[in-house]
Formats: sequence, C-alpha cells, structure tokens
Amino acid sequence: MIKMKIINVQEVLPTNAPVVLLREEEGERLLPIFIGRPEATAIGLALADQRPPRPMTHDLLASMVETFGWQVERVVITDLQEKTFFAEIYFRGPVGVEVVQCRPSDALALAVRSNGEIYVEEKVLDQAGYLSEDDDAGQSEEEVEEFRAFLDNVSPDDFAGGDPEPS
Repeated sequence: MIKMKIINVQEVLPTNAPVVLLREEEGERLLPIFIGRPEATAIGLALADQRPPRPMTHDLLASMVETFGWQVERVVITDLQEKTFFAEIYFRGPVGVEVVQCRPSDALALAVRSNGEIYVEEKVLDQAGYLSEDDDAGQSEEEVEEFRAFLDNVSPDDFAGGDPEPS
C-alpha cells in the first residue's frame, strides 16, 4: 500500500465533472479519481476547514463514529474494475478493527474529517496513476496547475472513472 494525501478537488472542463487528486507522500505519482458533486463539496469543505451551518452526511457519520467510541484508522483505495474504484474504511473500536467497503469518495470525505490516513494499493496506482514531472515535492501549486493542464486534454472515459458517480 502507498500512503497518499489529497492535493486538490476541482471540476474538469467541459463536463464540470468533479475530481479529487491524490499524491504519494513519498513519491511523485498522482491519482485522479472522478467523484460525485456532493462528495466533492464534502471533501472541499473539510479541506478548507469550513463547517456548514448544519452537518452534512459525512459530518454526521464522523460524529457517529466518534460517539460510539470508534475512530477512522485509515482508508484504502483497494481496486479498480471497469473504470470504477473501490475502497475500504478501517474503523478501530473497543473490539478491534472492523473493515467496511465503500466508495472512495465517501472514504476520503470521512478521512479528512477524522484525520484518517489515506492509502492506495500499488496495483491501482499502477493502473490509473501518472507520474508528476515536477521534481520538487514542495511545489503543490505547480502540481495542481500541471494537473489542470492534463485534465483539459482528457475526458473521464480516458482513464478510470468514466462514470463519476460510482467512485
């Protein structure tokens, strides 16, 4: 498994499909995952440390996890099949670790609220990731601009995630 971090959430023109961009913490590879609009909003708000006046679905789930004495240990993007990503959330609680399958977008929205670590299986990164040409890991803004230029020339069908909603 490869530890990742969320770089950005943005829309891809001309379809305005939301995409979340992950980057290896100890490497150069980037992984774009097309997601639904509600999940993009949930991830974006959490990354910006903004709280809506009423809890969103992912806020409710994070609150329930904490209330019941659990914590989000990590999320893992586990597989890619027919342009659809799959994920698991590892919850640690009083009886140990429980694993729940879910969409990557929901896992990421929960991870950013719960300080859970984010991982991607190597095979998934090999299938759908691409290598950043920027050698300086501290230049995340340049990476985002490079990613935007890359996205201007592709459609969701060009790489995993043709249907934004299943992920």
